[in-house]
Amino acid sequence: MTQIAPIHVVGGGLAGSEAAWQIAEAGVPVVLHEMRPLRGTEAHKTEGLAELVCSNSFRSDDAETNAVGLLHAEMRRTGSIIMRMGDAHQVPAGGALAVDRDGFSQAVTAALESHPLITILREEVAGLPPADWDSVIVATGPLTSPALAAAVGQLTGEKELAFFDAIAPIVHFESVDMDKAWFQSRYDKAGPGGTGADYINCPMDKAQYEAFIDALLAAEKTEFKEWEGTPYFDGCLPIEVMAERGRETLRWGPMKPVGLTNKHNPTVKAYAVVQLRQDNKLGTLFNMTGFQTKLKYGEQAAIFRMIPGLETAEFARLGGIHRNTYLNSPKVLDATLRLKAEPRLRFAGQITGCEGYVESAAIGGMVGRFAAAERLGRAPSLPPVTTAHGALINHITGGHVSTIDEGPRSFQPMNVNFGLFPPLSEPAPNKGPDGERLRGNAKTQARKRVLSARALADFDAWLGGATQVAAE
Repeated sequence: MTQIAPIHVVGGGLAGSEAAWQIAEAGVPVVLHEMRPLRGTEAHKTEGLAELVCSNSFRSDDAETNAVGLLHAEMRRTGSIIMRMGDAHQVPAGGALAVDRDGFSQAVTAALESHPLITILREEVAGLPPADWDSVIVATGPLTSPALAAAVGQLTGEKELAFFDAIAPIVHFESVDMDKAWFQSRYDKAGPGGTGADYINCPMDKAQYEAFIDALLAAEKTEFKEWEGTPYFDGCLPIEVMAERGRETLRWGPMKPVGLTNKHNPTVKAYAVVQLRQDNKLGTLFNMTGFQTKLKYGEQAAIFRMIPGLETAEFARLGGIHRNTYLNSPKVLDATLRLKAEPRLRFAGQITGCEGYVESAAIGGMVGRFAAAERLGRAPSLPPVTTAHGALINHITGGHVSTIDEGPRSFQPMNVNFGLFPPLSEPAPNKGPDGERLRGNAKTQARKRVLSARALADFDAWLGGATQVAAE
């Protein structure tokens, strides 16, 4: 029998650990390379695999009305080592899945160390992996070693690897009050691929603008961690820093009202306008243009709901500014997360542009399955875009909308959320079991339940097909 060559996984975080596990469970040998403890990072404290560095929470475990809980459910169906050990080391956290940090990491480490097809090497992969490693998964996260980051940057083009993450909030379109907001591009300019009505516009009068500025100036901010050491640059100043430079700065920056006419009240000119730009191809998510911020999350939601049209906004992601390392994945990766410039390399986890422990592990698991299938001579099978895994992969590899004027760097990391899922082919039920018409949150929750049920049915069908192919 011909010996199967190993797949190399670089990085022993959640994504790398899950990738290694899925590869080995498919019957393919894997070598997992982890640089700790030989080379530490500014955030890690131990040498354990899958160490949780920022939080011990995997967030909501509600698989019916929460997208991350749905992702949990799909991962459990794949035999995920991260979910298995998370469940085994759970600590009380209400409806969330929180874990004993040390126990979880120790258990994942022990499972990987004891697997007969997994070899763990404690070494830094400095620069690009050796040419004779014909199948490699890079899962090095936001704290990629400088040598490897530089090599990847050189291979992809310096502009395709971001080291500074300026994130603006993203809003679910269905939560925007379009009786107050309207669609229009400034001066009705269509631009490449545009229609002349490409932005959602939320108008403010002078009193509303002044109250908004007061709230920004008074709000509590998050300071950069010392190890991030990244200065501001004018292209991504936080909105609160712009407000500190003068009360009119925002009104003549991202909130300038020129070239716009409120279709609901055409004779009254707005004093300031907040614009939201479409963020995904489905048109379910809109980005608050120029609203990168380091306001604390609780402050953000309250202040941004002061904006007319956003009083009941649901946020798919709040804003932030921090040091990060991630690829311009829609441009440089293919559908199975291979590097187009060098297909022997796949990427997984946060470096691909997904946010969160669970999302990183999920992408790691999928990339592990893709690499294992390829090694066994089969075409990798992509999960349907109607599933949590498929929706997340679709965002990473092509679901994001880039614009000519902003360039490819407009791609930003994202947590899994229902805004990434294709719309339902049939409307969700609009009446409850008692026959009463559903409104507000009850209607939203009903829609999420239908999306989740569709996702799990499609995921089970996909997984069954993939398992059948593997058995053959």
